[in-house]
Amino acid sequence: MRDPRNARLAQVVIHHSTRLQPGEAILIESFDLADGLVFDLVDEVHRAGGIPLVYLRSNAVNRGLMAAGSEAQFRLQAEIELHQMQKVQAYVGLRGSNNISELSDVPGDRMALYTKLVQQPVHLDYRVNHTRWVVLRYPNAAMAQQAGMSTEQFEDFYYRVCTVDYGKLAEAIVPLEQRMRRTDQVRLVGPGTDLRFSIKGMGVVPCEGRRNIPDGECFTAPVRDSVNGTISYNAPSLYLGTTYDHLSFTFENGRIVKATGDPQERLDQLLATDEGARHVGEFSLGFNPHILHPMKDTLFDEKIAGSLHFTPGQAYSIADNGNRSQIHWDLVLIQRPEYGGGEVWFDGELVRKDGRFVVKDLEGLNPDRFTT
Repeated sequence: MRDPRNARLAQVVIHHSTRLQPGEAILIESFDLADGLVFDLVDEVHRAGGIPLVYLRSNAVNRGLMAAGSEAQFRLQAEIELHQMQKVQAYVGLRGSNNISELSDVPGDRMALYTKLVQQPVHLDYRVNHTRWVVLRYPNAAMAQQAGMSTEQFEDFYYRVCTVDYGKLAEAIVPLEQRMRRTDQVRLVGPGTDLRFSIKGMGVVPCEGRRNIPDGECFTAPVRDSVNGTISYNAPSLYLGTTYDHLSFTFENGRIVKATGDPQERLDQLLATDEGARHVGEFSLGFNPHILHPMKDTLFDEKIAGSLHFTPGQAYSIADNGNRSQIHWDLVLIQRPEYGGGEVWFDGELVRKDGRFVVKDLEGLNPDRFTT
């Protein structure tokens, strides 16, 4: 029996997130999920007059393909997947991962080769820049366990955060977008953190369900060589199958010159992927009112109310500081009091303290204001 909440979510994905038009093609790439929301997405695409293409994947199979993959294999895979991506106008990435650590033992050199030959050209370059795309998860028992919730409790949480009133959220973001556009100097302060950089002239992108579900952030990029100081992240991060924690980076003129964290060896390997991996491609403030705690899932964690993320790797073309990399690693710092607090300053003005916006025009993004 289908969950009726999926029909509502499919409407958000097809009509709000991807804005699918009659006659357009959309690729639905589903990981570890062959039913559920997949059915509702296909039905909604047909109702919209679109052309659905479905690609079902298994992360366990992907592990086998990556672990012993050759350069010839990855190049052929990239050629096929890029051709497919170039034939559609929209993309939905649906992750229903049964084991979030499935790729954790893929050798580092194979993962780097896959990222370079497949992930970079197909997704970071083409899909991100040339399709209307959205990425979302699908609730299951593994995700509930990851979040420390019962399966039923997590499902209720999932549908609540994913179907937030994105129209209202879009209105509330406008003043923040305007402030970020006119800001030059940003300072981040908190336990183990004192970081300064410029965002002058960078694009600013309000996010209200167009690219990610759940959503609730506004991002830009630092001027590439302007970053100086130290940032200490307090949310664990699962990236390419490995969980990282207790991360701290020190920057000099935009480059990470010191990096500590667990596991240190894997961290060093990741930052050695290319030169762009030691520079930052995104700075963003998160404010989804229903997401309060990390669950080692970037799509949720980077939207945590009172959080920010500062991202080593590739910059988006719509907020481009010129940094190019095979990675894009959203690392989260939560600044609410229970996580140690912290401050965000724009051009010498305190705009957020302990995770709460303290200037009048931004108060509409605080959780108690947005949910009332």
